[in-house]
Amino acid sequence: MSDSSDPTPAPTLPVPIVIGEQVPPPDPGDEFPGEVEMSLMDHLEELRRRVLRSLLVVALAAAGCLAFVRPLVRLLEVPAGEIRFLQLAPGEFLFVSIKVAGYAGLTLALPWVLFEGLAFVLPGLSRRERRLVAPAVAGSSVLFLLGLAFAWWALVPAALGFLVSYGADVVEPIWSIERYLDFVLLLMVSTALAFQLPVLQLMLGALGLIDAATMLGAWRWVVLVSALAGAVLTPSTDPVTMLLLSGAITTLYLIGVGLVALAQGLRPASEGA
Repeated sequence: MSDSSDPTPAPTLPVPIVIGEQVPPPDPGDEFPGEVEMSLMDHLEELRRRVLRSLLVVALAAAGCLAFVRPLVRLLEVPAGEIRFLQLAPGEFLFVSIKVAGYAGLTLALPWVLFEGLAFVLPGLSRRERRLVAPAVAGSSVLFLLGLAFAWWALVPAALGFLVSYGADVVEPIWSIERYLDFVLLLMVSTALAFQLPVLQLMLGALGLIDAATMLGAWRWVVLVSALAGAVLTPSTDPVTMLLLSGAITTLYLIGVGLVALAQGLRPASEGA
């Protein structure tokens, strides 16, 4: 019989000590694999070098296009049909040739300019953001070329057809070559820039800054802004060109909404949470 006056103490379990809230492991997609410590002056020096290299490539491409500027000018004259062009001042065609070569050189050198810009910002991007670089560059290049093609095959003929037919029974159309090429080049470049809208939407949606429902809910403002953009970006004042460009911008916006919705549907549930 055991002694009840000296009981054996029951074993006690150790009490867990919580030092702090457990922090989940960092997401590998938020890491910065190419991060480099640089001072402000070093960043500015690198930016200066890349800008100078980009300008040099653009100048070399423009110089190369200057050797083929006459076929380029004849190609740009095709939408005008039988319209006669005049040189209204001494040296006008020389300056026109330099301008056409500059636009063509910038278009050819655009991939290198994009490369220099991406090489400058790439060290500050996370792994998740780096995955967007290649699709964004490829999509931007394709849409830029599609914008040039759309302006060439749709906007320029529509604008010229309206402008030539209006008052054709009153005045004979004889145009300045400089003003005509300014009109065509500005319309083509502005349309190509407007075609970058879906890429911008897709990047904003991929970064989680906005979703497809919010974009679609703002369609009224998009129609208004596209109409204003069609009036501002087109060098002419004819309604046909403005309607075509504003309709294209609205269509591109809706395509961008669809791409963002598709990207949201393909995103894993754990990542969207």
